[in-house]
Formats: sequence, structure tokens, C-alpha cells
Amino acid sequence: MDEIVKQAMAKWPNVPHCYGWLVLDARGNWRMRDERAQALKLAGDKITNSALVGFINRNYLHDDQGRWYFQNGPQRVYVNLEATPYIARTDGTGNFIVHTGEALSVLDSAWLTENGQLLLQRGDIVALMDDRDMAQCLPRLCVAGEPASEEQLLEWLEQPDRVAGLTFDYAGTHLPVRPIRRDAAANQFGFVTTPQPDAA
Repeated sequence: MDEIVKQAMAKWPNVPHCYGWLVLDARGNWRMRDERAQALKLAGDKITNSALVGFINRNYLHDDQGRWYFQNGPQRVYVNLEATPYIARTDGTGNFIVHTGEALSVLDSAWLTENGQLLLQRGDIVALMDDRDMAQCLPRLCVAGEPASEEQLLEWLEQPDRVAGLTFDYAGTHLPVRPIRRDAAANQFGFVTTPQPDAA
């Protein structure tokens, strides 16, 4: 967290939280949603200012309820998640980074949704793979040490228990790939996609 943010929090400790205005989309873009965008359920405008994006990334946190937020000075701006709290991308060298710039040098687990979307997990980082980089991940999905064929992947997606040994090979490890429904990911990993104010 930026030092200037810590100072603002100490100076103004009781600023009301903000909900619904900031979105992290499934490609790792921050989007601002004004009242019109919220009312019409629009995606919102992509934030392109690099300094602002960096500021949001450095001050991106979560509370003990699994609600992710951007600490904007003294105010928490809660984030609506289109997919997961992080979005992963390839970095051009065969490794992965998340949208905040943090490298994923190791992974704890790998998951595939019913639609073939890849989720990666390391500690409290849960990241959907940016769909534009998914083609680079396919050779890492292996059966018996060999890249899985399209037929094997389709069969696994339909009936995961019938295709033994699907792994995701990364950084010298062979992680078993587990199935997960996209709509079950939030419950599985304990994050909130649409934060709401506390009832009190």
C-alpha cells in the first residue's frame, strides 16, 4: 500500500465505502462505471491512464469477507469482479504474471471450467487466464506426459473422471487439473464478485 494512502486513512478514518463504480473485467482491465453505466448494467469505461492503473494495482486488497477493493486514499472502492480477483497473462517468456504485475513463478493448483477456461491458484491469488493467451497454455495441458489432443481435452471437459492424468505443466511441476464450474469459483475460493454494503 502506498504511504500516501496510509496517511490519508489515518487522517480521515471514517470515509464511507464506495460500491459498484469499479470493475475488474475478464481481461484484467479496470473499468469505471458511472451512475448511467450501473443503471444500464454496462461494462463501463476502460481506465487507460497508466499512472492511475498503477495506483489501483498497488493498493488492491481484500477484506475478511472476500470482498476486493481499491484503497483510494481514505476510501475503500469495492470492486465488482467479472471473473476472478486476478487475471493471468503470459509475459512473453513462457511465464505468467497477473494483471497487477506480480509474477506467478510457482502455482499451487490448476482448474478448467466447463468452457475450457483455465484458472490458476497460488496462495490467495486466484486468476483466470486471459482468453487471448489461452492458446499459449494449451501445450501445457498434458496426458501421460504428452500434450493433450483436442479430442482428449473435449472428452475431459465432458467427463473429467474418464480422462486420467490431465496435468498442467509449469515451472517443472505437473499439477493435476481439476474441474470447476465457472459459477462455482467464487464459492470455491472465497471471493465475492459483487460486493455489497454490510447489513448494519
